Amino acid sequence: MDNMSNNENNQGGSLGLWTCVAMIAGGMVGSAIFSLSGLTMTAAGPSAILTWAIAAVIMLCYGLICAELSTRFPKSGGVFVFPSKALGKTEKEGRLWGWISTWGYINANIVAIAFAAIYVGTYLSVGFPIFEGKQVPLAIVSILFIFVLNSVKFSLAGKVNNLLVLGLVIAMAVYIGVAFTTGAWDGATLTPFFTQGSAGSTGFLAMVPTAMVGYGSIVAMAFMVSEVKNPNKNVPKSILIALILVVSLYVGIILATVGMVSAEYLMENPGMQFIPLYAAAFTKLASIPWISKVISIAALFALLTTMLTVTSLTSRAVQATAEKGLMPAKLAENNKAGVPVYATILIMAPCLVISCFPQLTSTIVSFAALFATVTITINVVSLLVARKKFDLPEGAFHAPGGKVLPIVALVLIVLCYIPDIIGGGWKIWAYTIVWYVVGLIYYKVRNGKNK
Repeated sequence: MDNMSNNENNQGGSLGLWTCVAMIAGGMVGSAIFSLSGLTMTAAGPSAILTWAIAAVIMLCYGLICAELSTRFPKSGGVFVFPSKALGKTEKEGRLWGWISTWGYINANIVAIAFAAIYVGTYLSVGFPIFEGKQVPLAIVSILFIFVLNSVKFSLAGKVNNLLVLGLVIAMAVYIGVAFTTGAWDGATLTPFFTQGSAGSTGFLAMVPTAMVGYGSIVAMAFMVSEVKNPNKNVPKSILIALILVVSLYVGIILATVGMVSAEYLMENPGMQFIPLYAAAFTKLASIPWISKVISIAALFALLTTMLTVTSLTSRAVQATAEKGLMPAKLAENNKAGVPVYATILIMAPCLVISCFPQLTSTIVSFAALFATVTITINVVSLLVARKKFDLPEGAFHAPGGKVLPIVALVLIVLCYIPDIIGGGWKIWAYTIVWYVVGLIYYKVRNGKNK
């Protein structure tokens, strides 16, 4: 068996534990809690609380799997690095699996960044009338702002992210406090607990895949392990701490909201399903006009932190593939601040284009489900294979549960995504197949040039 060097595994970057926690938490608390949470409340009613708790457990399993992979293969760009190191009998076969994983991941993350940018304008316009009708310009400005942050020293971007996350937590705490202390919250709306939603008594299970989207950035530091100080300890610790923080925030917000806004109200007012906190602000909290501005500010912070984290993840993935010759060498270069600025430009350019078409948001987002399933599956299989091929480096993190954890995680994740994939119809399959065919053709041509 091969053993990775202990020195390589202990290499660390500039990000300490709490900055890592903020990066993961900021990446998770994005558009999900401000829009997707409304869909879960509509379908499941008060039992949406269980939806988000179950999704958290499933994604924790995936996060721990990637944490172990990151300490086995401690290099940023994990979505490419993990399968390229673990899978295939030869280096060439491994690179192919890494490319397949990364090719879908890039697509899904470009969509996620553009989606968040579009909603920057949506939330600001609701809370501040001065921004009404400026959705596209605000989306473009937010993307440019995130590009600038991703072009400076990563430790500085981490500090900005820390401030944004702190502001987000304070704003959400204010919303939760107002809901429970002003008499607007009514515990009677939680009964019946399981049958209020449009999806009936099993709605809380049906909406788990939707909630899982909200925890997608749980792998952020595992995929950017080169940036982390003492990654063997800080990567798994930051995953667990961030998840506890985010789940507490999610449960608090959903409990506060379902106590003010019923599933029936959301069904009768479809426009409110994507802005459930505003539904509470405009109905039960109408006597407190400033609360809608607090929600807008919190949403802005949440969306920006998500965009920052996802952009960082994706640019590192592109850089990792470029270092192996699968993309132009320029994309592997760092600027003076030590960040892959050319890879960032490649990611942000299509985000700018997509953000100009907010009317296509729901269609665009639905196309990302299958890519997520493929990438997650490849990474889980990578751990199973890596454990057979390589000894665990000394001091590296070992995910608990032995073989049971990755197998159970894989089954649960795939099962959860199947309804969304099937529900997308033939278009999602056609789009996905075309994307991967294009990627494989590019891979073949690129490999031919590198011979």
